[in-house]
Amino acid sequence: MTRWIVINLPSWLLLAGLVVVVAGGTAVFQAVVRHRFPRLKQGGHNDAATFVFPVVAVVYGFLIGFIVLALWGQVNVADQTTRTEGAAAVHLARGRNAFGKTESARIRQNLLGYGRAAAAEWPLASTGHAAPEAENALNRLQSTYENIKPRSDAQRTFLASSLASLRELSLARTERLLEARSNVGPPLSLWMVVFLTSGLVLGFSVIFDAGQAKMHYGMIAAVSVLVATNLFLVTELSYPFLGEFSTSPEPLHELVEVLSPTR
Repeated sequence: MTRWIVINLPSWLLLAGLVVVVAGGTAVFQAVVRHRFPRLKQGGHNDAATFVFPVVAVVYGFLIGFIVLALWGQVNVADQTTRTEGAAAVHLARGRNAFGKTESARIRQNLLGYGRAAAAEWPLASTGHAAPEAENALNRLQSTYENIKPRSDAQRTFLASSLASLRELSLARTERLLEARSNVGPPLSLWMVVFLTSGLVLGFSVIFDAGQAKMHYGMIAAVSVLVATNLFLVTELSYPFLGEFSTSPEPLHELVEVLSPTR
């Protein structure tokens, strides 16, 4: 469900929707509580709430902070993997001229084909699936380098360096696909913890009476926006290759730009 939300809903719409739903739902719940339990307005329970609420808030803040930090780390890892793949490909592109014209042209053609195919497959690869075109382009590139016959020590050095970069590119691509396939978001048990602690924070905000109704509703609104923002961050950061906060195929586009003729 959260994957579908991240793919199909713009981030601003998701954030606005969560704020409206959480704030609106909490305000309605608060109105019902104040109507059905008028004695809460006397504030006799505030001493207990004042003691318990900070504890709940601290635990909630620590938990959400830990989850967001862990999810952001996954995004950074995915971004670094894609950059490694793009950097290795660009290194191959810039070192192709060390070989003969025919070999250099063949390397350029196959690298350009791989860059375009890998960028085109990005929507599919973001879910961990590879496109046959990109796999075939990588195989052709591998075959091209394997068939190069170095004619000098300089070419042997460049060939060894290029083969190392090619292995790095292939490994980074494999890691990227595996990361996209395995990062399926927080498990259900973790979502239950997030919802439970969020509900506790909102519940204590409703029970704690601020005296004046307008002030109480304002406090509820502020806490609701905070909870909605945290839910938004957890949702958007759950998928390193999907959504606005995800990594992008820009390193692959950089490869295509380097190999494209200058206009």
